[in-house]
Amino acid sequence: MSDARWTKDAHVPFDAVILCGGLGTRLQSVLGDVPKPMAPVAGRPFLERLLMKLQRSSCTHVVLCAGPNLQCMWKYCQDGERWGLHIEYAKEPERLGTGGALRCALPHLRTDPVAVLNGDTWCDVDLCTMVRWHGWRGARCTIALTAAPDADRYGSVRRTPEGAITQFAEKRGRGEAGWINAGVYVIAQEVIRSIPSDRPVSLECEIFPQWVGRGLYGYDGVRQFLDIGTPESYRQATRWFPEPFAVSDGGPRGME
Repeated sequence: MSDARWTKDAHVPFDAVILCGGLGTRLQSVLGDVPKPMAPVAGRPFLERLLMKLQRSSCTHVVLCAGPNLQCMWKYCQDGERWGLHIEYAKEPERLGTGGALRCALPHLRTDPVAVLNGDTWCDVDLCTMVRWHGWRGARCTIALTAAPDADRYGSVRRTPEGAITQFAEKRGRGEAGWINAGVYVIAQEVIRSIPSDRPVSLECEIFPQWVGRGLYGYDGVRQFLDIGTPESYRQATRWFPEPFAVSDGGPRGME
């Protein structure tokens, strides 16, 4: 990625989808029935920090995807006006996995491509730059990658020097460093339309592997990464976001 011509491209507007349907079973001992995206972190729901990140990235239209817990998010976020956003909601009729949830958002999407975020993950990546890089590569789907000292613990991603993903390696437990999926994507509507609409589907396990060799790329611009899905990582989030924020702020200190 030494060729810097792509960085001179004009800003590309994009819609964003936040996947908020995770059950959060590992956090129930800490949160009870509170959905993971609504977990309080230093005085604000974690979801609000994702919304502020999108607002600072010049994204104005956001679709929240979830099942029965969607009502909780609607009560807090409403139409998104207080953050300068337009928020819509896509409710899963049943639990459809990450792919099925994204497919439900399709009627609400106005841009091609769109950014997709997980509602329980903080990925410190410049979304505007990632969207431009996706377009410069002519990608159909771009996955944000982060370097991990023990990538085999998660399952690693292998790619060419130009960024084309060649393989998703299974968990092997060998303690080898490598790239892992950081849970932020830029996806063409063509890919979203390919997702089956009549059954649960996993983006990570079913859809992405189908696009290897067909425009699937890995973007390595992630600076820091945190998944709040366990009690330990949730406590870590309170150290990343050490205090409440104003509507004009929203990010962890020292990260952006």
